[in-house]
Amino acid sequence: MAEQVRYRRIYEGPSPQDGKRVLVDRLWPRGVSKEEADLDEWLKNIAPSTDLRHWYHHDRIRFDEFRRRYIDELHDTEHEAPVQNLRAMAAQDKVTLLTATRDADHSEAAVLAEWLNDTENRGSSPT
Repeated sequence: MAEQVRYRRIYEGPSPQDGKRVLVDRLWPRGVSKEEADLDEWLKNIAPSTDLRHWYHHDRIRFDEFRRRYIDELHDTEHEAPVQNLRAMAAQDKVTLLTATRDADHSEAAVLAEWLNDTENRGSSPT
């Protein structure tokens, strides 16, 4: 079964294979207009906490610990509504999570896509 939730960089531009396009960064990406972004949703509240983002600072050595901490955050009340929103979108259509991070494979978008696909396939709830 194909994964319902994918991720990629917002700077790559829209693709017909994207389905719903959702920005998951807390901050708006530099140099991208709202028209160019062609978003269906901007879920900035699903992004990692500011403290976690600053701690991680895109240091690949910290990625495994970042993944663990971010998944823990996804279970808190602040993330409950955005997670449910993404699950509802993914139940209806493909979803592409967008990030401005240079290394998308080591970003919150990658962690979130993997987590959503895994929990969706097992039927787990986010809480």
